[in-house]
Amino acid sequence: MSFPSDLEIAQAAEIRPLGEIADRAGIPQRLLEPYGSGTAKVSLDAIEEMADRPMAKYVVVSAITPTPLGEGKTTTTVGLGQAFQHIGSSATIAIRQPSMGPTFGIKGGAAGGGYSQVVPMELFNLHLTGDMHAVTAAHNMCAAVLDAHLFHGNKLGLDIHNITWRRVVDINDRALRNITIGLGGRLDGIPRETGFDITAASEVMAALALSTSLQDLRARLGRIVVGFTKAKTPVTAEELKVAGSMAVILMEAIKPNLMQTLEGTPALVHTGPFGNIATGNSSIVADRIGIRTGDFLLTEAGFGADMGAERFFNIKCRYSGIDPDAAVLVATVRGLKAHSGNHRIVAGKPLPEALLAENPDEVHQGGDNLRKQLENMKVHGVTPVVAINVFPGDHDADIAAIHEIAAEYGARAAVSRHFEHGGRGATELAEAVREAADEPSNFAVLYPNDASLKEKIHAVATKVYGADDVEYSATANSQLKTYTDAGFDNLPVCIAKTHLSISSDPKLKGAPTGWTLPVREVRASVGAGFVYPICGDMRTMPGLGADPAAHHIDLDADGNIVGLS
Repeated sequence: MSFPSDLEIAQAAEIRPLGEIADRAGIPQRLLEPYGSGTAKVSLDAIEEMADRPMAKYVVVSAITPTPLGEGKTTTTVGLGQAFQHIGSSATIAIRQPSMGPTFGIKGGAAGGGYSQVVPMELFNLHLTGDMHAVTAAHNMCAAVLDAHLFHGNKLGLDIHNITWRRVVDINDRALRNITIGLGGRLDGIPRETGFDITAASEVMAALALSTSLQDLRARLGRIVVGFTKAKTPVTAEELKVAGSMAVILMEAIKPNLMQTLEGTPALVHTGPFGNIATGNSSIVADRIGIRTGDFLLTEAGFGADMGAERFFNIKCRYSGIDPDAAVLVATVRGLKAHSGNHRIVAGKPLPEALLAENPDEVHQGGDNLRKQLENMKVHGVTPVVAINVFPGDHDADIAAIHEIAAEYGARAAVSRHFEHGGRGATELAEAVREAADEPSNFAVLYPNDASLKEKIHAVATKVYGADDVEYSATANSQLKTYTDAGFDNLPVCIAKTHLSISSDPKLKGAPTGWTLPVREVRASVGAGFVYPICGDMRTMPGLGADPAAHHIDLDADGNIVGLS
């Protein structure tokens, strides 16, 4: 008998009333704003009303550097959240809302997998409560006002060749990456080159994720820099007089969405900032609510620990003021073997037979990546637990090798079979996380606010990525001076690089040494609250493949969604 698909499992699930889920979390039902039967907005009044409740243990879930095989961070987050009720504790999970670009592209949805999913899975992956569309509208409102400002005389003196604000849409469409607008005639606007990014890459999305309240969001939107004058003076959304309208559009979107897992664990789903050029973490307001809802709050950080977790520690925690108690590092036997560099793995193609053969020596070889990611947790003073996400067919000797690597660093490791068995398959992991979270935490950010931008970049590059040094292009040096002169140097840094390697070269696996981080350009997301150096070719608008998921998603004769993964 074949294992059912994620969609089949989700559609067969018993969906509990959301009031029951809120009761489990201790969220007053009067603060819920239902959107159908599958989800509800949670009023931000919950932050103040629940402030006198005990704080949960705060645990971030990250992973080794991603491989084409997928390590299963979201699935582990869900499975671990479900497991706590099997060992006598309560938990809430806080995860990102997926973009419909990847859902209809190659990646598929992001609700988890197997018997560790957030449900309703279709609602989770398709629109949800419209937050993505609200971000799209707020972002493009700013773009429209900007172009109207140019048309009506450009009183602020924007340099038409130094406008940084593009447009966004929540689909994969490579044809929109670079466009020319304002064509057709004098009444159709000022012709200029611009382009589209995917909505998850919008600075509005990053600002929404890092805001602590509606008032804080309004202030962040006002600080957004849309471009510069010829004298290199920044021009903001506040000066364009559009920040207020943007905030109004986002009044509902700032409220987190309450959902549930297959086993009824409360799930707060909110925001989805792009993982390469932004934090790749769910929202601060979701965590501020979730931290008062039980014994544990599990929050997921995108990509590997060198990216999502580093930004969680140094950006998200800096703004939220909530310190983590422990961290989970998801690793798989296959993923570590892939990091040995001995196998050619192609998405959609059968896995190499040698990858599936027992080979603990190869796990140790690729285990350099896990070792470095364990160091990255410890450099921030956080106790790590290695979650060994077991696949059918994994060999005992290979699993034992991962235990040995964890033991080298004094870290706990636990086998988890949550995909197949749900929460009861992750109880060993839950016990290990509970023990780790009970230990004293020595959390500290990597650099102070008053360090220079170059000092901040150097700290992340050398202490987290393992680089020997950092080199800057002439353009990057000029931009850093501009941002420092404008007073942006007090912001944290969010280094935009490939997620496929700890280094800046996607072809380098494991934990590369003896390399220098190249910074070719630096941009500022002043409203969101960080400066991002660019260390590679970052695609902020994905394209569709020859056979995207959009070809296979449909409705059956009874009106049920099919083909969603």
